[in-house]
Amino acid sequence: MYHIYNTHTEEMIRETIEDVGFQAKLIEEEMNQKSSQVCRIQVNGMTCTSCSTTLESALQVIPGVQKARVALATQEAEICYDPKIVDCNKLLEVIGNTGFGGILISTGGGSSRILLIVDGVNTENCIKLIKNSLLALQGVQEIDFDLQLKKLSISYTADVTGPRDFIHVIESTGSGCYKASIFPEGREREEHRHQEIRQYHRAFYWSLVFTVPVFFTSMVFMYIPGLKNVLETKVANMITVGQVLRWALSTPVQFIIGRKFYIGAYIALSHGYANMDVLIALGTNAAYFYSVYSVLRAATSPTFKASDFFETSSMLISFILLGKYLEVLARGKTSEAIAKLMDLAPKTATLLTIDDKGKVENEEEVDSRLIQKNDVIKTIPGSKVACDGLVVWGQSHINESMITGESCPVTKKTGDMVIGGTLNENGVLHIKATKVGSETALSQIVRLVESAQMAKAPVQRFADHISKYFVPLVIALSFCTWASWFLAGMFNSYPRSWIPSSMDSFELALQFGISVMVVACPCALGLATPTAVMVGTGVGASLGILIKGGQALERAQKVNCIVFDKTGTLTIGKPMVVNTRLFKTMLPQEFYELIAAAEVNSDHPLAKAIVEYEKKLRGSEENLAWPEASDFESITGHGVRAIICNKEVILGNKGLMMEQGIPIPVEAEEALAETEGQAQTSILVSIDKELIGVLSVSDPLKPEAPEVVSILKSMNVESMIVTGDNWGTANAIAKQVGIERKYVVAEAKPAQKAEKVKELQDLGKVVAMVGDGVNDSPALVAADVGMSIGAGTDIAIEAADIVLMKSSLKDVITAIDLSKKTFQRIHLNYFWALGYNFLGIPIAAGVLFPSTHFRLPPWIAGAAMAASSVSVVCSSLLLKNYRKPKKLNTHDLQGIIVE
Repeated sequence: MYHIYNTHTEEMIRETIEDVGFQAKLIEEEMNQKSSQVCRIQVNGMTCTSCSTTLESALQVIPGVQKARVALATQEAEICYDPKIVDCNKLLEVIGNTGFGGILISTGGGSSRILLIVDGVNTENCIKLIKNSLLALQGVQEIDFDLQLKKLSISYTADVTGPRDFIHVIESTGSGCYKASIFPEGREREEHRHQEIRQYHRAFYWSLVFTVPVFFTSMVFMYIPGLKNVLETKVANMITVGQVLRWALSTPVQFIIGRKFYIGAYIALSHGYANMDVLIALGTNAAYFYSVYSVLRAATSPTFKASDFFETSSMLISFILLGKYLEVLARGKTSEAIAKLMDLAPKTATLLTIDDKGKVENEEEVDSRLIQKNDVIKTIPGSKVACDGLVVWGQSHINESMITGESCPVTKKTGDMVIGGTLNENGVLHIKATKVGSETALSQIVRLVESAQMAKAPVQRFADHISKYFVPLVIALSFCTWASWFLAGMFNSYPRSWIPSSMDSFELALQFGISVMVVACPCALGLATPTAVMVGTGVGASLGILIKGGQALERAQKVNCIVFDKTGTLTIGKPMVVNTRLFKTMLPQEFYELIAAAEVNSDHPLAKAIVEYEKKLRGSEENLAWPEASDFESITGHGVRAIICNKEVILGNKGLMMEQGIPIPVEAEEALAETEGQAQTSILVSIDKELIGVLSVSDPLKPEAPEVVSILKSMNVESMIVTGDNWGTANAIAKQVGIERKYVVAEAKPAQKAEKVKELQDLGKVVAMVGDGVNDSPALVAADVGMSIGAGTDIAIEAADIVLMKSSLKDVITAIDLSKKTFQRIHLNYFWALGYNFLGIPIAAGVLFPSTHFRLPPWIAGAAMAASSVSVVCSSLLLKNYRKPKKLNTHDLQGIIVE
């Protein structure tokens, strides 16, 4: 099928096809379908919430952008867009036009992206030569080269080509004068963070070199008799040596070391908003330029005695730089969970070269990121599996606890799938790579955690709303403070004794005004929620609980009713056939062959149990041939139907048989009642509209289920069972776990499960749904919080807000408890951030000065502002000390991350 977007081209192609003897018709629907991709961009230059909200608004209005999220804590943007309307280059351009720097991290869509370092490239001609050589490769989509960093970015189709092909082409181009290697993993992001840390460290260091002498000349040496005389020596008229020194030393701090604040303020104001840089620039400029005015006036007047505040501007900048340095250090620790996840993948892998006869010709150790699809990788005992793949030779036991939470090693043999990052314990395996790069299970988990850390909690809207007005309001308060104190001094509204001997009323008012401007801290408000969410989701990942963002966290802490599915959720999910009853004369072999042939097409746990049972009866588990099933139909929540050997075979529950008009004999009713009373599931079998037999399937209860229900009850959280299984089995399971009969709903179709969730919500309950199957997906979406068992289906995992990777019900309690602890921390952060501003601004404005003569000098106010941001980040980092509730025993399985 052709996807054509130009009307002239459409008609030409249609005519050309018809000219060669075929019929052609344009399918309009395909053209009008919306498509979407999600890209991630690292954003440089954001300083506070005003920056992130302004950029988010700018991105949202771009045609083709469906959703944009900008996170101050991670310094990243996640943008969902339609690639037919807008591309990544346009998004980067808008970010640049808004005053920030952007670096593309991932493009989304079906393409893969890799970064290479290319040595030997010095001119544009070299770049053009390499680009042309690479574009000649099938599967290469887009190439971008950064000559300054020697960095090559390639977008490509992983099914067609890969990084080893690129390196080979580059090194074969230009008579072998170019050398290419993989760009260190995570280096782009880490390099930026380390560069930011180095910049702040270097700026703070140099600011100290100048600020310490300014501080000593203004506050220490003035009290040492010999030095005081030197510093008070007149240079010209009333200007002194000390004033000249302070002016000379503070100027580099103001304009060279502090130029970052000027640039940030200019960018913000030129784009119509005010950020923290505006406050810092205004505050320090007021102190610096008033001091310059005062000193110049002293230099030209024989009587004017100058007072300068050079130490105020230089010390203010120094303390803010120290705060920013500590904040960047602390902020980096909030995303350690992602780094630990990425460390699960091995650095190198053994690549095998296989000949046409399947024999190994060569072994080569390569960077694991150079693996391409269909490569064969050798994995020895004690090493990690390098990528997701298919075992083509060998047998071993794989420890998958770091991914699935399964404590017991899993046997892997030829034909079995393995997961990248898991540990090979005792045998040698040859693995054919099926998923590489961003397609692997580990990469998807990393992407899920990254996306969760980007997602804003609804409570974050509070900070976003305040940030729009915060800086302008602070500037207005600062001006009002100065004006009030200045006018009060002018009209002698307070005693002259209140004014320090080194100042006049104007200077005192100016100090109060500057203190108000620099003590206010919008950063603390902006970091209160995202840093806590980052740490909370990271802690969850380390415990095997993948929480998809702040919204899921916020809703989970309010849950007061939990709806459990039965099969695979409350039960182990590995049912076994324990009994068979035939009501008609029929060969057992033929009976089992027919039902297995029908169920082999279903992925339901009960279907798999029937197929496995038939395999054991045949005495073989591999290479079995089943009779062909035609007109197969899976009736979700009820059973299956198929035509096999010209016979209509129907397997399912009592409701399905009644719908199909199949009479149920008395002996079948008795068998149903008996099995249901034993907490077993009955599967009725009909052949050609006649009930032939009943299979009894037992799915053992998870050992932790009764304890979990009991703990939830003590937390005032109601527990319910909503299942598609029969009433007898559902009630028997409910009795075993401690759930009352009135909280049991059985024989429910998928839509009915979702309806039950909505009924509970209508009663004012905050509902969590815990399930694992396709039939649970509607209820998982309908619930306030959907929790999917990690061993469940991909659809259920996609629909859920929280994924319990270890498949342990205890993690339901841990997820709720972690969300409560995270939001307690968020509320504490807000209490501190708001409380600090509500207290700090009035104190800086001088409300305590009339009664106590206490005032907050601007440089101390600046230090307090810097400390407030650092304290909020450190408060969030305390979540890393989270421990599971004491009610849960300590026998839990290992989580995703190996601590």
